[in-house]
Amino acid sequence: MSAAKIVGALVASGVVAYICDTTISDVKIFGGTTPSTITNKEWQEETDKRLQAWPRTAGPPVVMNPISRQNFIVKSRVEE
Repeated sequence: MSAAKIVGALVASGVVAYICDTTISDVKIFGGTTPSTITNKEWQEETDKRLQAWPRTAGPPVVMNPISRQNFIVKSRVEE
């Protein structure tokens, strides 16, 4: 019986957290707007260019934000 109550409480807390998150961030009950730096594609492209142009002195060039770029470099293993 106690396991059912624990699972029910976890599900209920997840639902409450989702409703609170949606209400605060999407409905914006406290006011405010989404910044143009998030919605403007030109701003994102310029930011990405600046990040990629960042000089690195410690090693070879890397992708600063690999999740959005989706161009991971995978080195193949050389079997001897």
